[in-house]
Amino acid sequence: MALNQDAPTVLVIEDEDGIQGVIEDTLTDGGFSPAITPSGEEAVTLLRGHKGKYQALVTDISLRGRMDGWAVAQHAREIDPDFPIIYISGANVADWPSKGVPNSIMLQKPFAPAQLLTAVSQLLNIGKPPS
Repeated sequence: MALNQDAPTVLVIEDEDGIQGVIEDTLTDGGFSPAITPSGEEAVTLLRGHKGKYQALVTDISLRGRMDGWAVAQHAREIDPDFPIIYISGANVADWPSKGVPNSIMLQKPFAPAQLLTAVSQLLNIGKPPS
């Protein structure tokens, strides 16, 4: 399948290979262009180095390394306060409301691929004028 150059690019931070594959396939099949990284530190480097390239962020909350998904999202919001973020987690779902993060959705693992596509599509359509 050829890559769609006009597809919105979604930065995905997930450190489990199996879940990476499911997310990548789901986003690609849904018309998005996923960029996968396993670490929060690398994601922040990509966000800062390529401002405007990514239209949304999908991040696991529990990541290997020093930076968790909450910290990555905070950096993304410093670059763009309205940046769409989908958090995924098997354990930290109860923390989400306390973080007070607008323009975000929390998906609890395990989630269905359709839930991920719906969440990304919903956030990317918020605030856009009808065409």
